[in-house]
Amino acid sequence: MKTLFLLRHAKSTWDDPSLDDHDRPLSARGEKAASLVGSYLARHHARIDLVLCSTAVRAVETRKRVMAAMGAPYPPVEHERGLYLCGARTLLERLRDAPDSATGLMLVAHNPDLHELANALTGSGDHHLRHAMGSKFPSGACAVLVFETLHWADLELGAGRLADFVQPRKLT
Repeated sequence: MKTLFLLRHAKSTWDDPSLDDHDRPLSARGEKAASLVGSYLARHHARIDLVLCSTAVRAVETRKRVMAAMGAPYPPVEHERGLYLCGARTLLERLRDAPDSATGLMLVAHNPDLHELANALTGSGDHHLRHAMGSKFPSGACAVLVFETLHWADLELGAGRLADFVQPRKLT
């Protein structure tokens, strides 16, 4: 069995219009949201063995705050430029290349790609969670999907069970 954590970067700031989109940092609201999500995951005993993270500043800062709130031990992290606004198909291909030694895998990326991927992978789960995720994947949200497979390469559309959908605004 594999568990996938799809984490959308938290709210970023637009305070400096001279910054490239890739270089925008988290806003104060985003910083708080990422810490809340990390604390929630820690309280619910999330086990993450590997993190794949976009190199966008807001994604990296989200990952750092979530991991800090979860506490040690910290999983290995692979920062990849190719995860930045690449499309849901590319994200899926990257997940299928993940090492099977990672039972719990976190992907930190962007919308609309992440929302599209989460909806495509989800085939079952609590109706209310599925409805909430289906309509919107807000900044800082984390979808937790469970797959009855031993190999990431076997990840199939519709095969995931949505076990949780963590929304920062519901944690405050």
